[in-house]
Amino acid sequence: MTIKLHAGLLLFASLALGAPDASRAQGAYPARPVKIIIPVPAGSAPDLLTRIIGQGFQAKWGQPAILDARPGASQNIAAELLSRAEPDGYTLLTAPPPALAINEHLFPKLNFDPKAFVPVSILVEAPNVLVARMGLEAKTVAELVALAKAKPGALNYGTPGVGTTPHLTGEAFKFRAGADLTHVPYKGTVEVLSDMFGERIDIAFLNLLDVVNHIQAGKLRAIAVGGRQRSVALPDTPTLDDSFAGFISTTWFANIAPPKTPLPIVDQINAAIREAFGTPEALRLLANLKGAAAVLNTPAEARDYIRADSERWKDVIVKNGIKAE
Repeated sequence: MTIKLHAGLLLFASLALGAPDASRAQGAYPARPVKIIIPVPAGSAPDLLTRIIGQGFQAKWGQPAILDARPGASQNIAAELLSRAEPDGYTLLTAPPPALAINEHLFPKLNFDPKAFVPVSILVEAPNVLVARMGLEAKTVAELVALAKAKPGALNYGTPGVGTTPHLTGEAFKFRAGADLTHVPYKGTVEVLSDMFGERIDIAFLNLLDVVNHIQAGKLRAIAVGGRQRSVALPDTPTLDDSFAGFISTTWFANIAPPKTPLPIVDQINAAIREAFGTPEALRLLANLKGAAAVLNTPAEARDYIRADSERWKDVIVKNGIKAE
């Protein structure tokens, strides 16, 4: 999933923020720049989060972080690169769920084992949200379900592609509501929004980061958010959990190390990331991601978090017979 950021952040192309500290002891970590792969194009949320990490590395260690955008193949290209990297802390990945928690249940074979990666931390989390075109008569979940049942298959919903958390959220919604909705997959969020504004798509399941500005501008109607509680960005919008108990749908972004990376190095990176996200500059940049909440958990907590989310999406995929296209 690609999340567009404030225009001022699009100038960020790399994080080469300075020269290494010559006084650093030989062999100490890190002794050279750290490469951070992202599985989506530059100008996305992982881009911003990597910028924050790089600023923290520079401040703490005198070493830059270098962005390496490797989009494509449902994020599997970037994950495979990470799986082949040396486990020395000099190659990391900042990514949303697909390659880390979803694709293993969608694809018959992957060229990497997502369970072998070493999580550093979950950076931020944001809910997925159910939105409707402004002309749709349904304004609540109950009204939407009633309309869908009255017109089986007539209502369509758009997502940024098969296997994304918005798509899986839509399938989970259909299952929980017992409603017949037609899925219309797109190449990305921009295309979904274009057809939503043109009233060609009835509803969509998208990440809050992508749609909050359009909702606040009155271009889309928010029906429900997928977080555990209401979003501070949309305080008047109920949760999906209010209608279907236990219905949680979020997108998160994690920093991950290659398999077999030593835990002392992982702990060093985790500490640097936590410090980086606590600076005034980081808080200012995060404010551009309306609706995102910092998580910044420990490596062990991050591993449990990813595996729990993986099991949640596995259940949706198996129940609905979803396969990669």
